[in-house]
Amino acid sequence: MKTVDFYYDLPKELIAQTPLEPRDSSKMMVLSKKDGSILHKHFYDVVDMLNEGDCLILNDSRVLPARIFGNKEETGASVEFLMLRQIENNTWETLAKPGKKAKIGTKFIFGDGIMTGTVRDVTEEGNRIVDFECEENIYTALDKIGQMPLPPYITEKLNDKERYQTVYSNELGSAAAPTAGLHFTKELLQKIRDKGVNIGYVTLHVGLGTFRPVKVDNITEHKMHSEHYEVPEETAQLIKKTKESGKRVIAVGTTSCRTLESVAQKHGEIIPCHGFTDIFIYPGFKFKVLDGLITNFHLPESTLIMLVSAFTGYENTMNAYKTAVDEKYRFFSFGDSMMIV
Repeated sequence: MKTVDFYYDLPKELIAQTPLEPRDSSKMMVLSKKDGSILHKHFYDVVDMLNEGDCLILNDSRVLPARIFGNKEETGASVEFLMLRQIENNTWETLAKPGKKAKIGTKFIFGDGIMTGTVRDVTEEGNRIVDFECEENIYTALDKIGQMPLPPYITEKLNDKERYQTVYSNELGSAAAPTAGLHFTKELLQKIRDKGVNIGYVTLHVGLGTFRPVKVDNITEHKMHSEHYEVPEETAQLIKKTKESGKRVIAVGTTSCRTLESVAQKHGEIIPCHGFTDIFIYPGFKFKVLDGLITNFHLPESTLIMLVSAFTGYENTMNAYKTAVDEKYRFFSFGDSMMIV
């Protein structure tokens, strides 16, 4: 298939700039993968869409407030850094803007001296390897001086950092939020448990590659970014029991989906494990685990809409997106939800 096959027209005003309150008040499209039929609901109706014995799998990764602004020690010139990946202790791979001001050996001051950083090296891609120093734990320092690394299509300032975190986020390490889970409240999760639906957790630390556009014409030539995942023993057992009882495994988000299908593809079943995955799911992929998927509405020509098409069928997916535009659903990270069952 061609990348252009996954294009759709999206009016700019439908790109959600701010999250709704309360979290579960977003609209939710319920899409049948069997026949493509569509229901229009609200996210709090998700309880009614789940059955006793089903299990939801959530990604509990937590976003780092990894966008920091520093000044060159010598000249005071300002440079923005985005911390991408921890290499060891306080050494990180970062994205620097403008990069020409972040040469090897240059030292930067952050937050009036709360933290300093010295550029150690430059990668082949142009990213900077930076050695940071601070008197306190680096994550504590980031909480004080860092900003959330919001996607480039969100231009409004986020007043509350926690609105770009899921209410169940626990494992710090993502450069972007697993946004399908932003719709859940603690109260809604309790209602789901009260109905007899089981909830399990995986961890996949979302990289900025999730926003990387597909630049090749033939989608099979696209190279996915690699992300770290972990599946705990408890979750592996829950999925096994759910499958054995004939109930559904429903992934919340493409990150949870990619984690489960990566493990199943590698090991033939879900087992407790951890590692890195660069799995690329597009039409023709054979799912081994998923029975349902809760996700947001994704960018045109993105790997995420390709994943949805693989699960739901190409025609069903593109028709659902056209319907979402016609019905003025809100799109992308802070937008509305889609449940595919």
